[in-house]
Amino acid sequence: MTTAGAVARARATTVSASETLPWLISALLVGLALYYFIGIDQGATSVFGDTSYIHELVHDARHFLGFPCH
Repeated sequence: MTTAGAVARARATTVSASETLPWLISALLVGLALYYFIGIDQGATSVFGDTSYIHELVHDARHFLGFPCH
């Protein structure tokens, strides 16, 4: 049993935009990189030239997420 004094109450904290902006930008960049490598990277648009290493690495994820690849 807990007493009324022992129960912790949640308090809202304020976070400024300047503290969250670097996190939001880095999350956006990571998300865009994942989107590129899973959804777009193949053939002529490949970062690594005319190889299909990345394509084969994420091949099943492409189909699972609905990206066509062949």
